[in-house]
Amino acid sequence: MIGRRPRLAAGPLLVLAAALAVPAPAAAQGSFLDGLFGRKEEPAPAPAESEAPPPPAPAAKKPVPQSAKPAKETSAKAVGDRGASPKAATKAPDPAAKVAAVGAPLAQEVDASAVLTQANAYFNGITTLTGNFIQIGADGRRIGGKLTLAKPGRLRFDYDQPSPLEVVADGTSVAVKDRKLGTQDLYFISQTPLKFLLRDKIDLARDLTVSDVSNDPGGVRISLEDRSTLGGTSKIQLFFDAEAKTLSQWRITDPQGYQTTVQLSNLQKGRSVDGTAFFINYGRTEDKAMEKQIRAQ
Repeated sequence: MIGRRPRLAAGPLLVLAAALAVPAPAAAQGSFLDGLFGRKEEPAPAPAESEAPPPPAPAAKKPVPQSAKPAKETSAKAVGDRGASPKAATKAPDPAAKVAAVGAPLAQEVDASAVLTQANAYFNGITTLTGNFIQIGADGRRIGGKLTLAKPGRLRFDYDQPSPLEVVADGTSVAVKDRKLGTQDLYFISQTPLKFLLRDKIDLARDLTVSDVSNDPGGVRISLEDRSTLGGTSKIQLFFDAEAKTLSQWRITDPQGYQTTVQLSNLQKGRSVDGTAFFINYGRTEDKAMEKQIRAQ
């Protein structure tokens, strides 16, 4: 039954997302859900997907040679002059080097093993989690909502108006529902890059690939890769406070290179949550009866 689209006649997720109340390009609409669960369309040899994707990260994060000497002055003319002397050429990378250094890995100040241990303890200490989120799409569009989590595997995102979307995971599947159209798409939980939230027990270094542990303004950043998501490898960045005891946001770059940030606030652990919030109607007789019972409560 998993993977069916019981009432969906419009096709894959990007078509569903394009039906949102606020007019916007289909790619922009889809980016909201891509940031939570990764891009859903099956990879196909279409011309659009063969093109080089937009860069997933700002240029300031690219490695900058540390051997460049600081310059007292930086000439804009020297930067754009191809015939500039070697001495003048060394001045141009200086401002970028200063910017890049803010988020650059600082091995001498970060104990990667300790940070990972604390992050694992944070996730494994969660039984339920509630709070608010703001999702920032690859095109800069923002939308808020409420998050409800109950381990293992149950998760719900209720988007604020005007979005009609709900995302529900019941421990087996993930359903993307459109309240306005009365439709839903179903996906395997294993196809999503949110294992760090959904699994009862997680070991980031074992269950994902850790590519970097770095200092970040106000805290630490853990960079991961998940090769099991639908469509290819997703890159995940988790942002914590300095002691890795509070998750403040995550950033997911999907296999096509589109990046979405989800900022978290008002998180509360251990609160009682209603189990019916994670119900998914698969179209079976018993599901219909259960849905009717839930609505009557």
